[in-house]
Amino acid sequence: MAPGPGPALTVDSVSKRFGAVQAVEDVSFAIEPGSLTCLIGPNGAGKSTLLHCVAGFLVPEEGRVELAGAEVSGWPPHRRARAGIGTVFQVMQAPRMDVWSSVMVGAHSWTRAGFLEGIVRPPWQWREERAIRAEAWQALELVGLDERAHDAADSLPLGQLRLLSVARVLTQRPSVLLLDEPAAGLRAGEKGQLRKVLHDLRERGLTQLLVEHDMQFVGSVADRVIVLDRGKLIADGAPAEVRGDKRVVDAYLGTAVL
Repeated sequence: MAPGPGPALTVDSVSKRFGAVQAVEDVSFAIEPGSLTCLIGPNGAGKSTLLHCVAGFLVPEEGRVELAGAEVSGWPPHRRARAGIGTVFQVMQAPRMDVWSSVMVGAHSWTRAGFLEGIVRPPWQWREERAIRAEAWQALELVGLDERAHDAADSLPLGQLRLLSVARVLTQRPSVLLLDEPAAGLRAGEKGQLRKVLHDLRERGLTQLLVEHDMQFVGSVADRVIVLDRGKLIADGAPAEVRGDKRVVDAYLGTAVL
């Protein structure tokens, strides 16, 4: 979906319940193209639930989601992916293939080869395969995994496996990248490499929305911080503004550091 002149992503009055539990309540915000926004909050605040509502894996009871001004609220995840919403999950099942092939899988959202074409192999399919391989290689270079392209994906340590997830989603050609706690469980050096990748993607103009617990990591990458507590939006602004917000400090029992 081509970016419009307005917000890259709009969340409008989204609410989600699980039985008697109100996980997300009337949350609204709009994200500008090319920005890096972090969604934070204490455990149980509704961060991942909201992210999954945006990606289409959960259906909210109220509210709407717009991508570049077009409503996608009723669309399933695969249709949102084709439209430009890419999602990197915290947990990735390492595939039984090499790293390069694993990244190429992400191109399924825009390729058109099917069963018949796989048998006949017309000229356009050869061109498509070359494009897939080239884009996957570029994604590997961007995340710093090109030297491990021919290694088994399940041999990667956690930090590189997380970067592999990012590279795979990049071959999907997203306009908005959603990341669910990408720094969780990573060591300092791995967080540093992830931080560099996120900065590079922002420099390339990719809009990013991260759910994250590591407040120091958030402070080092975010243009903007949105804070949830018990499903409600309680603060929204630059890291320096949010850092001193009493509601945020209270939500984190005085332990928040941005």
